[in-house]
Amino acid sequence: MNIDTADPPAGAAWRDVLDALSALIRGGALSPGSRLPTEPELMVRFGAGRHSVRRALAALSAEGLVRTRQGSGTFVREAPVLDYRLSGRTRFSENLMGQGREPSGRALGAAEEAAGDEVAAALRLPPGEPVVRVRRLNLADGVPVNLSDSFYPARRFPGMAEAWATGEGVSAVLARYGVTDYRRVASTVLTRLPAPAEARGLDQPEGQPVLVVRKVDADLAGVPVAFSETVWAGERVQLSVDHPAAEGTSDVDR
Repeated sequence: MNIDTADPPAGAAWRDVLDALSALIRGGALSPGSRLPTEPELMVRFGAGRHSVRRALAALSAEGLVRTRQGSGTFVREAPVLDYRLSGRTRFSENLMGQGREPSGRALGAAEEAAGDEVAAALRLPPGEPVVRVRRLNLADGVPVNLSDSFYPARRFPGMAEAWATGEGVSAVLARYGVTDYRRVASTVLTRLPAPAEARGLDQPEGQPVLVVRKVDADLAGVPVAFSETVWAGERVQLSVDHPAAEGTSDVDR
């Protein structure tokens, strides 16, 4: 990466390196998610010693401007950590827009398959009953934040696999079938390391843990409409649970 837009003096001290890199990051010359040059490259560029470069990088990290991936290098942070609030009726788009973040997402695939034991039990279906499996990628300000696999009863939602081709979100697709509102009836939150495909989809190292939310959504009559497993990029999000007094319980929502 070319960082010649800054010209600190030869033999720069750590403060000179810090100020130059900070200016490049804050000014947009080093874009979010981009990798900084290696320590030897920075030493040559700034005419600084290894100790000065490392001290400058540590200061940038303390300021929240960069993050270090073990074995990969130092990267400009994409955005502040997303504080994702979990409640009975919170929806992805509403949650992000409430924080001034831009939500987006797309279906990566939708197909009918036989329900496994876990999916069938969650949806109160006989094992092997046809379900529509939908994989989605959701982003905040253009940065991947979660991957989800959701399962819907095919008998209740005929043609649903094709409905996702419109690019609409979950609520819009369900509304086509008369499900205008739904809420969480069960949830589990856990953490683990991502599978290689999950790490690629979330654009994160395989060694970085992910947060996993498994949920069951039901219509207002209490009939399950979806079982989902959502994998969140652990470094980009923190999950907060609301406890509404009026509801008396807290549900987790994707």
